[in-house]
Amino acid sequence: MPNHPKQRAAALALIALAAVAATPATFAQPAWKPDRPVTIVVPYVPGGGTDASARATAKLLGEQWGVPVLVVNQPGADGLIGTRKVTESKPDGYTLLLQTPAIVLTKHAPSFTGTDPLTALVPVTNIAQSPGVIVANGKFPATSLPELIKYCKAATTPCSMGTGENVAKLFGQQLKAEVLPNLIVVNYKGTAAIITDMIANNVNFAVTGVASALPHQKAGTLKIVANQGTHRFAGAPDVRTVIETGMPQYEYTTWFGLFAPKGTPPAVTQSIYEAVREAMRQPELQTAITAVGAEPLVNTPDEFAAQVRKEDARFTALAKRFPLN
Repeated sequence: MPNHPKQRAAALALIALAAVAATPATFAQPAWKPDRPVTIVVPYVPGGGTDASARATAKLLGEQWGVPVLVVNQPGADGLIGTRKVTESKPDGYTLLLQTPAIVLTKHAPSFTGTDPLTALVPVTNIAQSPGVIVANGKFPATSLPELIKYCKAATTPCSMGTGENVAKLFGQQLKAEVLPNLIVVNYKGTAAIITDMIANNVNFAVTGVASALPHQKAGTLKIVANQGTHRFAGAPDVRTVIETGMPQYEYTTWFGLFAPKGTPPAVTQSIYEAVREAMRQPELQTAITAVGAEPLVNTPDEFAAQVRKEDARFTALAKRFPLN
């Protein structure tokens, strides 16, 4: 070390700069990348927007990571069986869950017992969003939610609404309490049975996902009466939104989001988010998501967590006003 004060100061400055320059190389951690198969659990039956979005995303993630990304359907108990499988998995990034806003209503179901699964999960990112739609028999005389309500109020026989999952059940209870006291809400175990009964005109209308409704809308056997999203969608551009027709309280946009078990390191969830963001740049994935009536949507873990909290607050308030049964 030089003895002259100026020389000593210069030497110390050089040492400090060298230390700063060396810090990133010394302490920076490589991005997490799986070295064995990853599983995405879809807690619903195969088919529909959730499943299709999961499979299209899994394919491109697998190509990007160089390991298989498997989609496993584990339906049952309104999505709770598959969801609990993930919450009980090791928090290492190798088991993920693809869920919808229905997860925030799980704890409000009358048959629910145990711990709210949301508290055992961490949000990773969205992959898509899609509006809920109000669907009826192809000959149903309404082209908007207000027209549907007007028709049902005047009908000599009470209208019936089919519901297949908790968000739809909540919507049915809200509609019954606010505008259609004579509405008959019929709970089904799945969307397929509702579609069959609507085509046969055994039930008047239902809330479903776009993916389930579009093929029947195109065939003329069913009609999308109202779009519950915030804007019109390409699959049925002539269908008005509930906001356009003055009923914003019935707005509902579903999302398809990835979750990991609680305790998964932030570096791992960040890497998964970045991989999904990269995959979403591929036209193949965008086309697959659009084909089921959804729109690509990728957000950071923090942004998705804020979105889930907002959804949780909204649906918890609604569930207290209109209890599920």
